[in-house]
Amino acid sequence: MSSIDYPQLRRLLDDGAQLVEVLPAGEYTEMHLPGAVNIPLKALDAAATTALDRDRPVIVYCWDGL
Repeated sequence: MSSIDYPQLRRLLDDGAQLVEVLPAGEYTEMHLPGAVNIPLKALDAAATTALDRDRPVIVYCWDGL
């Protein structure tokens, strides 16, 4: 896992990467990045990720950064 800056994030998203926020559902509802899907960290497992496209990169975000 590595950190990325905003220009890198923008390029990855423009190239089709998926953005997953691992915030608790309440925080995600209150404020989330456009296009992000929510999979709370406590619920993050193989079953929770079945909707993700396995052929596209996944970027995971939390309040501590990217």
